[in-house]
Parts: sequence; C-alpha cells; structure tokens
Amino acid sequence: MLKGIGAMLALPKLEIMAAPVTSSGVSSSAAASGGGAPLRFISIFQPNGVYPSAWDVKGEGRDYTFSPILKPLESMRDDLLILSGLNNTAGGGHVGMTSAFLTAHGVMNGRSDLSLDQKIAQRIGSETAFQSLVLGTEPPRQGRAGQPISMANTVSWSSPTTRIAPEINPRTAFDRLFRDQTGPEAKRNAELRKSVVDIVLEDAKGLKRKASHLDQHKIDEYLDSIRAVETQIERTIDPPEPGWVPPTKPTEADYARPEPGIPRDRSEHLRLMMDIMILSLWTDTTRVGSLMTAHGFSRQNFSFLEGVTGDHHGISHHKEQERSVTQYTRVSTWYIEQFKYFLERMKGIDEGGSSLLDNSVVLYGSGMKDGNGHKKNNLPILLAGKGKGSLRPGRHVNVGSQPLANLHLTLAQKFGIEDEHFNNAGKRTIQGI
Repeated sequence: MLKGIGAMLALPKLEIMAAPVTSSGVSSSAAASGGGAPLRFISIFQPNGVYPSAWDVKGEGRDYTFSPILKPLESMRDDLLILSGLNNTAGGGHVGMTSAFLTAHGVMNGRSDLSLDQKIAQRIGSETAFQSLVLGTEPPRQGRAGQPISMANTVSWSSPTTRIAPEINPRTAFDRLFRDQTGPEAKRNAELRKSVVDIVLEDAKGLKRKASHLDQHKIDEYLDSIRAVETQIERTIDPPEPGWVPPTKPTEADYARPEPGIPRDRSEHLRLMMDIMILSLWTDTTRVGSLMTAHGFSRQNFSFLEGVTGDHHGISHHKEQERSVTQYTRVSTWYIEQFKYFLERMKGIDEGGSSLLDNSVVLYGSGMKDGNGHKKNNLPILLAGKGKGSLRPGRHVNVGSQPLANLHLTLAQKFGIEDEHFNNAGKRTIQGI
C-alpha cells in the first residue's frame, strides 16, 4: 500500500514485493469535429468468430450479395462497408485474439499494448465529461488457456499493462454517466475523492527509489491510471464548457433508469448496454465507446434461440458437423441482429441534417475468423457510418491480405492521429475505404 495522511492506495504486483532489489538508474476539436457535429468512434466486439462460408459475401464493390449471417443488415447497405482480407497477425487462441482486436498485440506476461479506442480517446476525449466508455455483458472468467482466461474480458487497454474492465451492470453504467456527475452531492463526493494520488505521492517516490527499472515503470503506469480517475473527478467538480451542443435531446423515456441488477434475458441485457452507449454519444457525454457483446472466451448458453442447444464457445469448435455449424451460424446471426438494432437507433438520431451514424465510425467484428481451429485470417470485419464523409460505405472491399493493424492505422489517422505506424504492427494505411 502507498500511504499518506488519511489515504491508502493499493499497488499492483511489483518485483520489489517478491525480493529486495536495487534501483536502476492539431487540436482535439479539429480532429473530432471539422465543423458541425463531432466525429465519434465506436468498436463492437463479437466473440468466438463465425462460420466462414456463412459470413463471406459474394461480389465486390457495390455489386455484392449479402451472406446468410449478414442478411439482417440488408436494409443498412448504404451505411455499411464490408471488409475482407484483414488478418490477425498477433494473437493466438481466444485470449490473444481478443486482446489483439484493438491492440494488434496478443497477451504476453500480462502485457499487450494501447488499444485503438483508447488512442483515439486520448486524442479527442478532452472535451467531454468522459474520455471514453467501455461496456460489456460478461464478467471475467477464471481458468487458463495459455494465458489467464480472465484477460479476454476486454479489448480496451489504456497502456501496455493496464486493461480496462468493461462495466456490465446497466444501472451502474447509467448512474455513473447520468446521475453521479451532477448536483451538489456529486460534487461533494468528488471533493472527498480529489487528489488521492497527491496524498500518497511522497510514499510513492520513496518506493520508486528502491524499485527496479521495471517496477518504476509499473508504478508510473499505475499512477497514470489513477490520474485518469482524478481527471474524471475534476470534470465532475468543474465540467468542461461544451464545444458542441446536440440539436436534439433524448426524451424522458430515453433517460429511463435501468432496473437494479443484470437482466437474465440475453437480448434485453445487450440492448440495454447499447442504449446506454447511444445515449452517451447522443448527449456528447463521450465520443469514444467500446462494447464487448460478450467475453472473448464466452460460453454463454444460447438455448433461448430456436434450434440452439449448446454454449457459444463449444459450438464454435464445430468440427464441420452440420448440426453444430447450423447452431454456430444462428448465434452469429443473432449478434448481427443486435448490431442492426444499434445502427438503426444511431441512424434515427438527427444531428442537424445528418444522423449520429453519419457522424460516426463504427467498427464491428471479431479477432478470430473461425472458432474451429482458431483461424485468424480474413477476419469478419465491418465498418458502419460515414465518418463525417471520411468513409465511403455501401460496398464490399477486399483489401487483399493485410494485418488488421493497417485498418487501425487508417482509422486513427481519420481522428487526427498522425502516427506512421500502429503499435509497430500496422505500417501502411488502407486505400479505398
């Protein structure tokens, strides 16, 4: 523990705890807005891959035919960009492939890399109450699959050693966004929590003098994550002046507070989290969101779907058996049906002559192509929205064979991030999207 007057702060596991060691030595508004409504980024992760022939579309450009899994999105054709040829070049197994979805790196000894959503959030998140929002539907699972399975509960990493656990409770997420951030009580509570790191800073400095170089780095990263909490507290006490005011407002029904607990109904739970994500974007509470539709090693039972009897992870290892393939495809189609709901809601929100969807980049997909054999080439990847004119949807684009990280580099640059590579994995941008 780091100790100060009236405060203690728990530290992550450090080398120094195991044995004695000796120490060794463009503005965000321009990128996010470009005039009018701001540009948003949303990623939606689907676990366990898909059955390839049920996902892959036929034809290219505007002349393509929807596949069985993607058929529910047919009415959204003009808002959709289907990408083929993107490969996961980093992760292995469910844990690594989940992590690599937004980082382009698997997990090694608890490390990955800064994820695309957080890179964008660091660029454009200063003008909203929340830099980013990370939501999910499942808690971390226990066990190991080479790496701890619990590490597949998120695709969002704020540093190579800091993953962001998704909020899975609808009421908790809603309250944090829309109830706990305003009013005198919220400000009093924020004042009490203010500058916890400053209180324990002297103790931290003393610990760093005794720590190894690696531990010093870990302590700094850990304190940086606490600083992020402090920044949120500061925004509660002194909210930023809005750089843009949404022209339409949610109704009282849109602001309905979710019931306590987690819904038992799978569809209700996921759609509640989608509604909260959309509400946060609509009200400009945040401009960056990440949604885990399920844990990356999800074993959720889908027996509520007709003809499905197994859990998702189990049937993803289908061994080309017709019964399992049919169930696998039905689950993937259900996920796409939920995605359609998300897109339709975004498209229905007017932002002054354009929709919330028009002013967003929505990345949907999985870090795995097929659960049977953990295939990772030609990933199931969709982009939706027009990105304020930076995307040209309505097409199927085969990019050849490229790392998914090239797409991340391409999208990062659309948000004003002028890096020449993405986490040393994406080295060139993808033309024609």
